[in-house]
Amino acid sequence: MPYERVVKAKTKMVGAKETLKAVERGQAKEVFLAQDADEHVIKPIAQLCQEKKVAATVVESMQKLGKACGIDVKCACVAIVD
Repeated sequence: MPYERVVKAKTKMVGAKETLKAVERGQAKEVFLAQDADEHVIKPIAQLCQEKKVAATVVESMQKLGKACGIDVKCACVAIVD
């Protein structure tokens, strides 16, 4: 289950800006993108993941992704960096 991998990750970058930075810097091991997020937010990240050969997994819910990250708000994307 993708959400479990997010919960178990020791170090993660939460949110679009932080995820984008992690992928650009080559720190991201895996990226999770919420299917219900706005396309203009996640599309550039998905394209960068493809260019940098970083695994990108689409999950169904911003709400569940935020909860898996340990925050009380919705989350469009997260990068695991450990």
